Amino acid sequence: MLTSLQNPLIKQIRKLSQAKERRSQQRFLLEGTHLLEVACSVNYPIEVVCYTPQWQARYPQLWQQAVAQAQRAEAVTPDVLKSIATTVNPDGVIATARQGAVKPCPANPDLGLVLETIQDPGNLGSIIRTAAAANVDGLWLSEDSVDLAHPKVLRSTAGQWFKLPMQISSDLSQQMSQWQQSGIQVLATAADAQQNYWNCDLRLPTVLLLGNEGGGLSPQMANLATDVIKIPIQPGVESLNVAIAAAVILFEAQRQRQSG
Repeated sequence: MLTSLQNPLIKQIRKLSQAKERRSQQRFLLEGTHLLEVACSVNYPIEVVCYTPQWQARYPQLWQQAVAQAQRAEAVTPDVLKSIATTVNPDGVIATARQGAVKPCPANPDLGLVLETIQDPGNLGSIIRTAAAANVDGLWLSEDSVDLAHPKVLRSTAGQWFKLPMQISSDLSQQMSQWQQSGIQVLATAADAQQNYWNCDLRLPTVLLLGNEGGGLSPQMANLATDVIKIPIQPGVESLNVAIAAAVILFEAQRQRQSG
């Protein structure tokens, strides 16, 4: 059992709370029973599992599965586990996994989602969860957005992080040109748009663009869209949360598609 906070493995894992270390090591944290359970269910490659004896006794089957799937497994004291956690009250298990094993996005989605400069990890996690629930084919994220492997992003997805095809895009404008050439409509969102989102034919192959929490889409991105749509809101309300906006439009797309 690992008991020292100065153990080299523990020190290395502790660094993964920082985005620069996640990029440098090309690894990220899986915190908690639910995330580990989902990762195991989809055979996501796990490198190290750290668990307390109490957690092992509580989840013997998941422990066996995780240990069999991981490259390394270590029992640790509660204090050691807490030292590598980013949550206040970790539930007894933390794993590390290598980045780059998520499902690839399709070249031409039937329903896709593009996010530009999203900054809040909770928002991104909620959008990923919503996109999976709305049967989105893929999610593209601009490079200047919050880290896709941020611990709060993963927790906020409720496990859907492992199931939704996602990728970081270095050139979204080129990607949109390719989609339009393939007959996919690219819809930007803006508060001053003339067309309400429900008046747009979302049964067509569609990619939805959503922008930064404070400023929305950049003019450059909005100008590349096939059309611009809005969610009408009452006067005096500044804007909707970006995760709420994504849910409203994506589920309207599902309503239209299911109603024919």
